[in-house]
Amino acid sequence: MKAFASLALCCAMIAPANAAAIAQLKAFVAGTKTLSASFSQTVTSKNGQEKASGQMEIQRPGKLRWTYQQPYEQLIVGDGKTLWVYDKELAQITKRSQGGALGSSPAALLAGSNAIERDYLLREVGRQGQVEWLAATPKKADNTFEAIKMGFSANQLVEMELTDSFGNVTRISFGNIKKNPPLGAGHFNFTPPKGVDVVSE
Repeated sequence: MKAFASLALCCAMIAPANAAAIAQLKAFVAGTKTLSASFSQTVTSKNGQEKASGQMEIQRPGKLRWTYQQPYEQLIVGDGKTLWVYDKELAQITKRSQGGALGSSPAALLAGSNAIERDYLLREVGRQGQVEWLAATPKKADNTFEAIKMGFSANQLVEMELTDSFGNVTRISFGNIKKNPPLGAGHFNFTPPKGVDVVSE
């Protein structure tokens, strides 16, 4: 299952390290222009578990690059207008409108504008170990995710947990987090390789 559950993380601005999760999320939204991190992902379904790992980068507002490296190679690039999904194993590229594809997904939440409280209902759900958790519920009907949870520690978003409409649970853990790294202007551009089929949706 090659689930694009999306993305990601970090920050500290004015929120203290032990602040509740909502305060830490607001600090992330206010203080992060670019972000890079490695990730490990586990998708749990009725058929068992599948694990994947890779690298992600975002540039707010609207640009993202999500690279699966193991156990398959898949590249997801959003340039603010178009979302490209390149499956190297299938030698196929899917092209779609980025706004329609992301909707109110976690990728839109993290790479989008600062209007998080306009689009989401936020609720504290408690502390587990060193991680403070919140739940983010889209105010508009969303056909992809029924539940989104985000876990913060020391003002960094370190985990996300996503439950889709089929009951599959995707858990993403982030590491090697870099806040506001320099990312080149062309980093979020994508040109389809020659000979690879492009399917528009």
